[in-house]
Amino acid sequence: MRQRKIPMRKDIVTGEMVPKPDLVRIVKTPEGEVELDPTSRANGRGAYIKLDVDVAQQAKKKRTFDRAFGVKLPDDFYDELIAYVDHQAARRELFGNE
Repeated sequence: MRQRKIPMRKDIVTGEMVPKPDLVRIVKTPEGEVELDPTSRANGRGAYIKLDVDVAQQAKKKRTFDRAFGVKLPDDFYDELIAYVDHQAARRELFGNE
């Protein structure tokens, strides 16, 4: 049986190419709102970040998504991102890649 190709995306913080299932998508909607996109299907411009708490904290420190989307984001957005990444990383550790 033929193996399926795994799509790769660039982590906006580290700049490395990572398999798409190991990333979370942040999207700027056509209305101008920036939000987490766990399904990776929301309309708008997307940017990806690795499911790693250290990378999420680095994104907060550098204000990466402020620059990527050209908007000023509150610290609450970055705190929510860090909590989400921490939760997803813990799930992957417990249940593996499903």
